[in-house]
Amino acid sequence: MLIAGNWKMNTDLPRGVELAKAIADGIDDADSAFDAIDFAVCPPFVHLQAVGEVLEDHPVAVGAQDVHSEDEGAYTSDVSAPMLTSVGCTHVIIGHSERRQYYGETDGEVNQKALQAHRHDLVPIICVGETIDQRRSGDAKSVVHAQLEGALDGLEVTAADDLIIAYEPVWAIGTGESATPEQAQDMHAVIREDLADRYGADVASDIELLYGGSMKPHNAADLLSQPDVTGGLIGSASLEAESFLGIAEEAAAVLEG
Repeated sequence: MLIAGNWKMNTDLPRGVELAKAIADGIDDADSAFDAIDFAVCPPFVHLQAVGEVLEDHPVAVGAQDVHSEDEGAYTSDVSAPMLTSVGCTHVIIGHSERRQYYGETDGEVNQKALQAHRHDLVPIICVGETIDQRRSGDAKSVVHAQLEGALDGLEVTAADDLIIAYEPVWAIGTGESATPEQAQDMHAVIREDLADRYGADVASDIELLYGGSMKPHNAADLLSQPDVTGGLIGSASLEAESFLGIAEEAAAVLEG
């Protein structure tokens, strides 16, 4: 089970370092309680190296929030995969709904970024999810299927740790409203079936499927108890170590049965 924090455009550098230290200390203090939990944090680009240095001797992967599809070039303000790996990144979020909404990112662009991540041994955390209008019209599953179809085109996945999918219903991101556990499971099962058709049941069964969309300590256990919800991509609750680790505590309790 993976608990990953997406800090988005939050924290200055001192605050980011402080947050990383608090997360590391909390994991250390938990002794073996978190042994079955994998952790990742995705800070802003300018914090990556400093946060990575804080977490170097702790079981927390460091990921970026986006990546360009080219190695280098005249792409002002963009960040390349070689840049990310040079500062110790192992993961990268791709296709977050905010990138799609505010920057017009398409499934094709998501696909090119995912392929580029794989070329540089970065694990892509590919985000999919429907808007409230798409859900109300009954198109949620077809929308997510189309996003997967576009994003995964030509992406070779031979082991479960080559890929992570995050289901983020757009209507639940930053709104305080979360999908019900049943809604989350229903869509995660659709995603799992799609991955099984694409990569085979053996590989697909172990690919981490994260729920993103206002997961908090108070609702994490219900969401993470669903059979195909195997982690969370945490937004606002990842900006405080107490709430981020509180979700991890709920995850550990679920795994313990």
